[in-house]
Amino acid sequence: MAEHEHVRVAVIGSGFGGLGAAVRLRREGITDFVVLERADSVGGTWRDNSYPGCACDVPSHLYSFSFAPHPDWPRTFSGQEHIRAYLEHVTDVFGLRPHIRFGAEVKLMSWDTERLRWNIETARGPLTADVVVSATGPLSDPKIPAVPGLESFPGKVFHSARWDHDYDLRGKRVAMVGTGASAIQIVPAIQPLAGRLTLFQRTPPWVMPRMDREVSGLERRLHRALPVTARIRRGFLWAVRELQVQAFTRHPDELGLIERLARRNMARAVRDPELRARLTPGYRIGCKRILLSSTYYPALTRPNVDVVAAGLAEVRGSTVVGADGTEAEVDAIVFGTGFHVTDMPIAERVVGAGGVTLAEAWKGGMRSLRGATAAGFPNWMTIIGPNTGLGNSSMILMIESALNYMADYLRQLGVLDGAGGRTALDARPTAVDAWNERVQERMERTVWNTGGCTSWYLDASGRNTTIWPGTTTEFRRATRRVDLAEYQVLRQTDGKKEREPMKKGSARSGRPAGGKAGKVGSAAADGTNSAAADGASGAAV
Repeated sequence: MAEHEHVRVAVIGSGFGGLGAAVRLRREGITDFVVLERADSVGGTWRDNSYPGCACDVPSHLYSFSFAPHPDWPRTFSGQEHIRAYLEHVTDVFGLRPHIRFGAEVKLMSWDTERLRWNIETARGPLTADVVVSATGPLSDPKIPAVPGLESFPGKVFHSARWDHDYDLRGKRVAMVGTGASAIQIVPAIQPLAGRLTLFQRTPPWVMPRMDREVSGLERRLHRALPVTARIRRGFLWAVRELQVQAFTRHPDELGLIERLARRNMARAVRDPELRARLTPGYRIGCKRILLSSTYYPALTRPNVDVVAAGLAEVRGSTVVGADGTEAEVDAIVFGTGFHVTDMPIAERVVGAGGVTLAEAWKGGMRSLRGATAAGFPNWMTIIGPNTGLGNSSMILMIESALNYMADYLRQLGVLDGAGGRTALDARPTAVDAWNERVQERMERTVWNTGGCTSWYLDASGRNTTIWPGTTTEFRRATRRVDLAEYQVLRQTDGKKEREPMKKGSARSGRPAGGKAGKVGSAAADGTNSAAADGASGAAV
C-alpha cells in the first residue's frame, strides 16, 4: 500500500456489508475506494466461523443479495461453505478484488478537523479517506468470559469462531460452554466423535425444527431458466417474515402458539422428564433468538452427553466446575459464548472530532442516526449499526437498506462539493437523540424487552441497542434518503473550515426532520418495499 495513499471512500471489512458497499460504490460510479480487510480472504463471519455443522438459520434465497441472485443454492438452508463460496463469487463477478487490501487490519482512524478527512493507520501502512464506511459487523470479535483458572487449563481451549481444525476431538472429553446459535449446531456435529460431551447451559434456548432439505435439480433449472421464479420465492420468504414482526414488536402474547409448538418439539425428542425440565426456558419465546435445529435435542439424549443447567464458573486444572457445583474432567473447552456486540472493539479505534473515541461517545450505550451515522464523527458510516439487527429475518435486507442510505449520503456530498471546497456531514446530536428516543419508545413493548430474558441484544445497562423494532419495510423507508436537515454541513474553503448555519426546520425541535421519512416505522407504500422486487435484476451468481 503506497504511503499516504488517498481515496474517496475506505470500506472496513469484506463480509456481506463490505462487499455490498463495494458493489454499490461501483454502481454509483465511484471507483476511487479500497476495502480494508484484516484477514487474507473475503467472507467476514462466514469465513471466520467454520466450526462443524456451521450453517445459516435464514433460508438461502433470502440470505443473498437481491442484486446478485443465486439460482443454484444446494439446500434450503445453506451451510457455511456454500455462503462463503457465494461471497467469493460475488467478489469476482463484480470485479472487486483490485479494490481489496488483505492483511490491512485497521489500527486507528482519526478525523482531521482541518482537512476534513480521515487518517487511517493499517497493518499495511497509512492512508487517508474522505469517507469511511465501517462494515466490520457485530459478529466479528469473539467473546470468551473471564473464567477463574482458565489460564492454567492444561488442555485445548478455543472459541467457536476460531475453530482449531487441527485438534482431533475423537474420543476426547469435551466441555461445550454456551447454548446459542453456534452451540446448537456444534453439539450434534461433535457428539458422535467425543468420548464425553458436557454442555454448560446457563440459559436454555427455545428450539424449533429446521426444515432443511436439498434443493432439487428441477428447482435449480427452473430458477436459472426463469429468474422470476427465484424472485417470487424470495418474495414469499420475505413476506412471511414481515407478517411475523407484529407478534415480536407489538403483541408478544401472540407468540404463545409458537411456544406450544416448541414445547411439543422438545417433548417428541426428549422423553426424560428431568432432562426436559432442564431444557425448558423460563422466558417468553422470541425474547432470545428462536433457534432452528432438528438434531440438537436428539444429541442431548445420547449416553455420552451430560447437560449442566448452569454456566461455567471455574476451572481447576483439567476440572471444569459449573455454577451449580457440577464437576467434570475434560480435555478440551469449546466456547460458544458469542461476540462483542454492544462493545465492539472497533469503536475504540475510531477517533472523531475533539479527540473523542467512538467507544467513549457510546459509553452510555450505542447511538446513531438511522443506524448509520454518529454525532461528532463526520463522514463516517456504519453498515449494521445500532438498532439494525433482526430477530426473525435476513440481515441482508437491512444491509441493502443501509447501502441505499450510504449511496444517497455520497450523492449529497458530491452535490455539496460541487458548490466549491471539500465538505463533510456530521449528524446533529438533536437528530440522533430524537431518532433513538423514538426507537427506544417502540422497543418498550417488544418481546425482546418484555419477554423476561437476558440476551446479547441488551447492553450493560439493560438497554436494547441492537435490534430494530419494526419491519424491514419500515427501515427501508426510513433510510431511502439522507435528510440534510439532520446534519451539520462542514465545508473547507481556502484551507479554512466553515460550518453552515442551522437551517429552518432542522432537528432542533426534538424530532427527526424530513416528514414521514424521519419517523421510525412510517408506513411504506411506494413499491420499493418488497425484498423480491428491490434491485433483483442484478447478475445471477
